[in-house]
Amino acid sequence: MPKEKPTGYEPLYALKNIAPDVWIADGGWIRFYGIPFPTRMTVLRLASGDLWVHSPIADEGGLPEAVAALGPVRHLVAPNWIHYAWVPSWQRRFRNALTWASPGVVQRAASRGMRLHIDHELGDAAPSEWAGDIDQRLADSGLHREVVFFHRASRTLVLTDLIENFEPAKMPWWTRPLLRLGGVCDPDGKMPRDMAASFLRRPQHLKDLMGTLRDWQPERVILAHGRWYPSNGTAELARAFRLLE
Repeated sequence: MPKEKPTGYEPLYALKNIAPDVWIADGGWIRFYGIPFPTRMTVLRLASGDLWVHSPIADEGGLPEAVAALGPVRHLVAPNWIHYAWVPSWQRRFRNALTWASPGVVQRAASRGMRLHIDHELGDAAPSEWAGDIDQRLADSGLHREVVFFHRASRTLVLTDLIENFEPAKMPWWTRPLLRLGGVCDPDGKMPRDMAASFLRRPQHLKDLMGTLRDWQPERVILAHGRWYPSNGTAELARAFRLLE
């Protein structure tokens, strides 16, 4: 890590209840192409009482035990091709949980020397295991594949990298020009420019996807990286995707 220590989203590895049956947990930092990223996972409790864990972070600080205290962990979700690093450790902790992954996750993991077991590949429609609670869509540019989720009861949209919103003051100084160049700095976080360019190869798919997100009318939008949106979620979507309309 650089000498200037990022401040992160403390407390780390602690569950934060943000809506009925919705929690987030902020974790430590990872590097992607050399740039440090803060991490965040989301936990939803389904109507059945089962727990759904999105983009698991490092299992530190008693976090798995805190999650288990909420109910039985039944689903571990790797939502896109680069959010899988800590899935194996959660699989070891929760051996009865099913693992779900976006298309391309297993291949990406293999290319990095990790043999990742999954039970089911995620698609454009919610499986029966959570269809009564969560809607989903597959965002697929051909290069980036990410499944987005909408928890109907709480009107919470769970994204991973489709919007990134890094707060410059929380990031090392040397990363700030790069993040501004990528268009992913708070208060105007957006889809990273390279990702947006890949989606322009499939304009109708992108248009349909954005229409679905707007139709869901989310109140809050959880992001994996940076400041998330606890309110005015639909307006934040319109702002973040305005350049892609």
